[in-house]
Amino acid sequence: MLPIKDSIPAERFPVMNWLIILANAAVFIYQLKLGDIQLGNFFNTFGLIPSKFSSMTPLDFLSLKALGVFPFITNIFLHGGWLHFLVNMWTLVIFGDNVENRMGSFKYLGFYLLCGLAASLTHFGLNMNSTIPAIGASGAIAGVMAAYMFLFPFAKVVLLIPVIFVPLFFNISAYIYIGLWFLLQLWNGGLMLRTTSNSSGIAFWAHIGGFLTGAALFSFFLKKKYKH
Repeated sequence: MLPIKDSIPAERFPVMNWLIILANAAVFIYQLKLGDIQLGNFFNTFGLIPSKFSSMTPLDFLSLKALGVFPFITNIFLHGGWLHFLVNMWTLVIFGDNVENRMGSFKYLGFYLLCGLAASLTHFGLNMNSTIPAIGASGAIAGVMAAYMFLFPFAKVVLLIPVIFVPLFFNISAYIYIGLWFLLQLWNGGLMLRTTSNSSGIAFWAHIGGFLTGAALFSFFLKKKYKH
């Protein structure tokens, strides 16, 4: 199921949402210029490799050593290919504009980065021995989706469901679509915990961590007139 658009028009142009998308695009274009070895080194430097940090204590994360944990944030601006990049950015186009309108540009940026950091920490906590770089904006975007679900539960989302070669379009309420998406992450995350490896290559628990953080904290980032 691929979301195509939503029914809530933006109140104003979402400057920060597009700056985030442009930042991701700039990094992705840079990636395309790298050879295989260079790209691997790039991912190893800026992607999140949990085993690099598994010996750190909670106090280390609060000390000057924290300056060396930039991959916990930089990884959310990296993508593994065109499909990974386009799906993430398109999802952000659909859901990010309205959330930014309710928060304001700079609060929205803080919220986005916080959800991304929470996604990284969740992935790290459950994969501390992994030597595979975790990359992608989907954990941060999951937090944005959570905020959207609570702020606009009855907004309609147009979904594309390809059946063989026939594209079918459906309207569904945001809380149903995003809620089902989250349950799917929980299901797959639970299956992943029962196996010794994540054969899909998808960091489901990063999605879960970002989503739960977004659901818990979005109200603190809202403009005053939208707070209840």
